[in-house]
Amino acid sequence: MGPERAARLFDALYGKEADSYKAVLYGSLALTGRGHGTDRVLKETLSKPVETVFDTVTSGLPHPNTMDISAIQNGSIKASWRVFSVGGGSIEIEGRKAEILPEIYPHRNFTEISEYCSENNLKLYEYALKFEDADFYDYMKAAWKQMKDTVKEGLKVSGTLPGGLNILRKAKLLYGQIKPDESPQTRENRIVCAYAFATGEQNAAAKTVVTAPTCGAAGVVPAVMMYLQEKNGYSDERVVNALISAGVVGNVIKHNASVSGAECGCQAEIGSACSMAATAAAELSGMDIDQIEYAAEVAMEHFLGLTCDPVGGLVQVPCIERNAVAAMRALNALSLAEFLTFTRTVSLDTIIETMYQTGRDISVRYRETSEGGLAKNYHRMGS
Repeated sequence: MGPERAARLFDALYGKEADSYKAVLYGSLALTGRGHGTDRVLKETLSKPVETVFDTVTSGLPHPNTMDISAIQNGSIKASWRVFSVGGGSIEIEGRKAEILPEIYPHRNFTEISEYCSENNLKLYEYALKFEDADFYDYMKAAWKQMKDTVKEGLKVSGTLPGGLNILRKAKLLYGQIKPDESPQTRENRIVCAYAFATGEQNAAAKTVVTAPTCGAAGVVPAVMMYLQEKNGYSDERVVNALISAGVVGNVIKHNASVSGAECGCQAEIGSACSMAATAAAELSGMDIDQIEYAAEVAMEHFLGLTCDPVGGLVQVPCIERNAVAAMRALNALSLAEFLTFTRTVSLDTIIETMYQTGRDISVRYRETSEGGLAKNYHRMGS
């Protein structure tokens, strides 16, 4: 998504003058670019022919997801950008700091936000709405609708996923196994997992997916929200409010740490998604801000150190299954917040800081490069 967004912006500025483009992908973008379809996306996005180069050798990069894009005119470079894909579709352009969007929220961490909300008797979603523009709520309503549509579509599809691993789609299979006489806990696990798989599989098949906070971790929040809405009859308005609260926590994580697997491992993606889902679930359940913080903290804490090792550079193994596991863990965090909030000793800000430090300490082989871990050791069963 980051390279696509950069390509659209670059093409809008230089497309009329350029004869062609050249894109050089570095670091994790190079090592997983084919698996993520980055070359295909650039070809489809840019209005002129593009040469895409996968540079897996260059080191010392300012960010593990780095791309150079150049406009070529009469055989010479007309213009060039160095772009960093920083997670969730967001980008930064080297040397163009003035074009970065202004800060929306005046507070830098969750402690400051929590204190402000307590002083002004605000819910987390009310805090966001106080500072966002008039179109924000409609945007979030559209995001929630797409989440539901993606899950529903994913539950209908069978067969295997594209990319060469021949991974069997599991969402429809899981959902079809629901039995009227099974225990409530088994039913909950099956439904939540089916919804998470549905979103992950749609993502892997290059369908429309709402990042939450990234494509690779997009199945967690929709799965938890759809399940709780269906179970408890929550209105769409109430769910959207909960999603906004989740976004506040996601924003804190992104600005104080990272949601990029290439930068901090899968803990930054699936851990953040679990934390956001637990936040939304706690908001839906009517918990106070201390309970919400505890749910979000517990949800992330137990993903600390999780590596990002996608097999074949594809967002399939182990990524999709991790979404299902994280969705169930978000509901566990909700229960712990209900039972034990008064005992908590670790703040959400501390966990976020710890996650970032841990991610920076993780070997680069385990940060979305497909060079270590399961990506290196994977052998399809039976082969």
